[in-house]
Amino acid sequence: MSEWLALAIAMAASVLVVVAVVVLRQRRVGEDDDPSETPDVIEYITMMIGVVYAIVLGLAIAGVWEARSAAQDEVLNEAQALHEVSARAEVYPADFRARVRGDVDAYVTFVVNTEWDHMRENGEISPRGTELLAKLRQDVASRAPQSDLEAQVYQPVMDRIAAADESRNTRGQSTGPTMPGVVWFGLIVGAVVTVGMVFALQIRRSPRELILAGTFSALIAFLLFLIWDFDDPFGRGVSVSTQPFLDLFPSLL
Repeated sequence: MSEWLALAIAMAASVLVVVAVVVLRQRRVGEDDDPSETPDVIEYITMMIGVVYAIVLGLAIAGVWEARSAAQDEVLNEAQALHEVSARAEVYPADFRARVRGDVDAYVTFVVNTEWDHMRENGEISPRGTELLAKLRQDVASRAPQSDLEAQVYQPVMDRIAAADESRNTRGQSTGPTMPGVVWFGLIVGAVVTVGMVFALQIRRSPRELILAGTFSALIAFLLFLIWDFDDPFGRGVSVSTQPFLDLFPSLL
């Protein structure tokens, strides 16, 4: 089942639950019930619960979006660092230049074609990718500079490899859900309480009130889905992509 289909089902289910509760509740209400008699304190409490929960939802969305953006930036930094290594290898002799660029291409190809799926399935980066990057580092580090130009390029190339390694490790730490379970507990309980407080206002089953209640519950379901989708930067629908690698290494497509 696709995530968007799951979202549609969750939103529809939330609307149906609210509408069903309102209809069943109204059938049990006596003829002398007067909705205008809702105490003012209930309206005040309902408003405050909605405001507090809106703040919590906003902070949660901002947090997962920031984590996703940071993960995307690290992917761009990793790809840019490897692109610099490949470009700076121009100063080396043809055989060693081909070796370095071959190491870079092998690593990028593995990351794009294999490791991304491995991260989604296992929640961690692949040991094979670590080996390929270590091979690139070893090949560059084991060759002594043969000229002044190579000596000037040696340290910048090593720095770029170190930067790629750092971004890779950060990518590994960002793999998997980032939202603590206790936060999810608060979000779900808060959603139940917030939607439940609608019934404290003695909502009736008029079309206007049912539409408003259903829309409100569907909005809550959508926002919770949005947080859940952003919570795993590499594993869900709106996930971090490999586009920076594809843009900087178009020959590997």
